[in-house]
Amino acid sequence: MFLHHITGMNLFVNDIPVHILKPGAKPEAGDYNTSIDASQTPVTKAALINHVWISQADIPQLDTVLDLINSKVPIALLSLSITVANYESVKLYLKKKFKVIKAAGGLVLKKDKVLMIYRMKKWDLPKGKKEAGEKNKATAVREVEEECGVRVKLGKKICTTWHTYTMNKKSMLKKTRWYTMELVDDAKMKPQVEEDIEDIRWMTQKEAYHALENSYNSIRFVFEKYYHKSKK
Repeated sequence: MFLHHITGMNLFVNDIPVHILKPGAKPEAGDYNTSIDASQTPVTKAALINHVWISQADIPQLDTVLDLINSKVPIALLSLSITVANYESVKLYLKKKFKVIKAAGGLVLKKDKVLMIYRMKKWDLPKGKKEAGEKNKATAVREVEEECGVRVKLGKKICTTWHTYTMNKKSMLKKTRWYTMELVDDAKMKPQVEEDIEDIRWMTQKEAYHALENSYNSIRFVFEKYYHKSKK
């Protein structure tokens, strides 16, 4: 249940989609089953069930939500849309709260098939961190070619995702730019085992759909954005 038509920040916290929306923006009725006006009602864990929309929010409410999602106590939240009063100040706040890591990756196409990698017991897409002075597009191509042993031609940008994780007890925020790519040569295709990639595979749309059942919400989001754009 993702918002294709609304621009904002696509954040994934503990793999739960958190869509931070600009003032006045709201999800469609079918994209949430609970709404909370943060100016009238406090945000509590009990209210965060299934798909939730929080309106009239600001940094304190966002902070509360992040703490609740990051707690070790299980939460029943499946997705969250949060309309904030000051979008730019919220983005700035998040960049100060977390150490931001920049990365890029690709959805590689070979006719009607896509390239997926199997890493850490999940199906994923090839991606990696930017090197100093490197352009996003160059990072995306380099990482795909290194991780999969293929040669690719860069296509259009699909989307940007942000996801949080903890490393050495530090809160990290990874910003990943995703691009479509066309295969040039896969004669020497092999998984980069030093990056914990166990397998790489060309998949039909149906096979990829099944693989995404054992993947991450951020990767499902990239696929949905790609297929939504390709239908236009």
